[in-house]
Amino acid sequence: MRCPTTRACFVSIRSFSSSNLLPALAGHEPNDLLNEVRLLSSRGQLHQALSLFYNSSPQLHSLQTYATLFHECARHGYLQQGLRLHHFMLAHFPSCTSDLFVTNHLINMYSKCGYLQYAHQLFDAMPKRNVVSWTALVSGYAQCGRGVESFRLFSNMLAEGDCRPNDFAFTSVLSSCDYLCGKQLHALVLKVGLGASVYVTNSLITMYSKSYKVEEAWTLFKSLSYWSQVSWNSMIAGFQIAKLGMHAIGVFVKMHHEGIGFNRATLLSVFSSLCGSHGIDINLGLKFCFQVYCLSVKTGFISEVEVATAFMKAYSELGGDVSEFYHLFLETSCQDIIFWTSMITALAEPDPAKAFFLYRQLLREGLTPDLYTFSIVLKACAGFVTEQHALAIHSQVIKSGFEDETVLRNALIHAYARCGSIALSKKVFEETGCRDLVSWNSMLKAYGLHGKAKEALQLFPQMDLKPDTATFVALLSACSHSGMVEEGLRIFDSMFKNHGIIPQLDHYACMVDILGRAGRIVEAEELIRRMPMEPDSVVWSALLGSCRKHGETQLAKTAVSKLKQMEPENSLGYVQMSNIYSSGGRFNEAGTIRKEMDGSGVRKEPGLSWIEVGNQVHEFASGGRHHPQREAICTKLQGLIGQLKEIGYVPEISLALHDIEEEHKQEQLFHHSEKMALVFAVMNEGKLHGGGNVIRIMKNIRICVDCHNFMKLASGFLQKEIIVRDSNRFHHFKDNICSCNDYW
Repeated sequence: MRCPTTRACFVSIRSFSSSNLLPALAGHEPNDLLNEVRLLSSRGQLHQALSLFYNSSPQLHSLQTYATLFHECARHGYLQQGLRLHHFMLAHFPSCTSDLFVTNHLINMYSKCGYLQYAHQLFDAMPKRNVVSWTALVSGYAQCGRGVESFRLFSNMLAEGDCRPNDFAFTSVLSSCDYLCGKQLHALVLKVGLGASVYVTNSLITMYSKSYKVEEAWTLFKSLSYWSQVSWNSMIAGFQIAKLGMHAIGVFVKMHHEGIGFNRATLLSVFSSLCGSHGIDINLGLKFCFQVYCLSVKTGFISEVEVATAFMKAYSELGGDVSEFYHLFLETSCQDIIFWTSMITALAEPDPAKAFFLYRQLLREGLTPDLYTFSIVLKACAGFVTEQHALAIHSQVIKSGFEDETVLRNALIHAYARCGSIALSKKVFEETGCRDLVSWNSMLKAYGLHGKAKEALQLFPQMDLKPDTATFVALLSACSHSGMVEEGLRIFDSMFKNHGIIPQLDHYACMVDILGRAGRIVEAEELIRRMPMEPDSVVWSALLGSCRKHGETQLAKTAVSKLKQMEPENSLGYVQMSNIYSSGGRFNEAGTIRKEMDGSGVRKEPGLSWIEVGNQVHEFASGGRHHPQREAICTKLQGLIGQLKEIGYVPEISLALHDIEEEHKQEQLFHHSEKMALVFAVMNEGKLHGGGNVIRIMKNIRICVDCHNFMKLASGFLQKEIIVRDSNRFHHFKDNICSCNDYW
């Protein structure tokens, strides 16, 4: 699909006035034009350089000038300008097509811009190739995440024997290959004598780190005779990927003591290593985080939005007081749009309400939101119960002239979907003129989240871009939510066979979930055994959920054991195992699990639900504790429960605590947070958005079987659509039926 901006950019090139430059070139040599083009390009004025070129005499056009312009198009990612220049060259200088130097630049440009099919066609048509030709294409496939093709092409270069790969060829192919291919390349590196190359060794460290082989990366790092800044950065990033934050911090401290300067990449890895890593003491982490912040202020890197955002995120996740957080922000001398955006970014996911408050404050301060600010605020909007905030930001995006920006359209697709409005997501997607890969993936993910797997599978063949790993996570998740087992298996098998994409942990987790939910637990277990990498907590959680659904006790014990090792503070394993025992009537074992959980100091995440009434969000805990209208809500709920019992509602008490009376078990279930939220919505029907025909509830954990049955019957009895967003997906309840078809 051609972007609507393409024609505009051509017009801008043609309309640029170069009258002040052309007289100076009259009667001069091709080198004069070349030098002027180089000067403009070095200033970032590529459009002006192209305009000057098109308006000059063809006699001044040299191979070097074409090569320079193709190089600049590649550097800036200007595919459309590069295409036009290529067509112009074919029309006015056809002999260029046989020139090795120019063709290499063309291959590089198309590769860098992701136009790999055409780059490969040019490559295949070359009568003679050199190492630059091969490396440009190898690098192009690697940068597009197509590691299999990159490795295959690199192998073909070796097989032909005419070209010996240089260090750039090795670093390119290593950047996208898996562990097994990487080990082979490592052996070849040693064989051809490039083991001492700092660039190649740094790429090997990164490859081992991405493959979760951080011990091998560390061994390689220690073997270096000289550590460059990139070497240190690669090792810090490696420990960060492996969630070994203390190791990453240790390497950074040593780097600083050695007097090695750090850069933006160093700081991003260091701050990221403080988030979600194992074994970091909170107080020590906060202290270190602040020290690195001071260094980034001193060196000026804190003025870059990515660095400021990484700091804010780390500080927030380590438990830094938000008020202190805000004071830090106010004390900063440069409170520009970058810093405001950084603050909003840090709060967008953990506290959308505060993020939105800061956005409004930003407007009061007279600052103008930029494209990045809008994209982050829309990310915060995705955390609200209804789409009202997203609609408000959407209108501001249009007023600001950013309506056609693909990045913001993608953010809107995501925000509307997360707020429960798949119709608005679809509308934005269909109106997007220039869709990129994120656009397609966002829409596929939206369909999956709402249980619309058929729509996702119908959309997939319409993609006019090559899918990536995220595309297949979205498709497999959609199949998982809808019980489409055979379709999921077919898609999983097609990843490598048809698209050259090697399945990663997320894809295996989806497949374990697909097979397990369908009762094919033996196949799910076998798939885990055949995985080429170590299963992570997501894979074991998927298997455990399947064991819970189908009462598979023995395999559940294995999954729980693995989860305890990987995430000792996570309550999921304990809770699921206790539920499995309770469902099977083995209450003593369930009690033992709960005691073990208490003894380990692990706490279950409390069930919370939120509903928006008027312009205020109301939070409900189980039992309605702390809500000022608790008594009225409970009275109304008791009445609704009685009415639903008359039409078939039977409380599902099998998972309630076994050592209390059945009457109390029912009372425990009746006061679950989503039921309280539903009744409060009915009590305030006139204040709901949309006139009260649709009730939207957000929940932080998975909806239980009893509440799911309750919502189905309530939707028919109340004659309303009830949309519940739990931790996994959306449930649309209408006329006694749920969109998940009881498959969740």
